Order: sequence, then C-alpha cells, then structure tokens
Amino acid sequence: MVEGDWEYQPVRLPPDITRISATVQLGIRAEFGGWELARTLLYADGSRKVWLRRKLSRGLVAGLAT
Repeated sequence: MVEGDWEYQPVRLPPDITRISATVQLGIRAEFGGWELARTLLYADGSRKVWLRRKLSRGLVAGLAT
C-alpha cells in the first residue's frame, strides 16, 4: 500500500508468537528491507497487527519510468 511518500506493509502476528520472536522478525525486516514500525494493534485473542513503513524510492514507484 502506498500513501504519499510512504509505502506500508501490514503484518499479522499470531497469538502464540513470543514477544522476543516478534521483535526478531520485525528487526530483520527493518535491517534488510528498510522498514520502520508505524503502528501496532493488539487483538483480544492475543494476535497483533503491525504496520511497517518506509520512504518510497522514486525509482521504485510502479509505472514511473527512470
């Protein structure tokens, strides 16, 4: 999903995943994909939905000729 100058990626984490494991997964995405945490939502069943974001690289915008 693209909004303004940011690209967003929603990630759903199941309720059985530990907090440490979730941190490692999100850290890997941040380190190698350039993502940062934008928002988190905790559901009653214990699952989490997080939105990651990163600045758009103008050369990677779909339909844009370089």
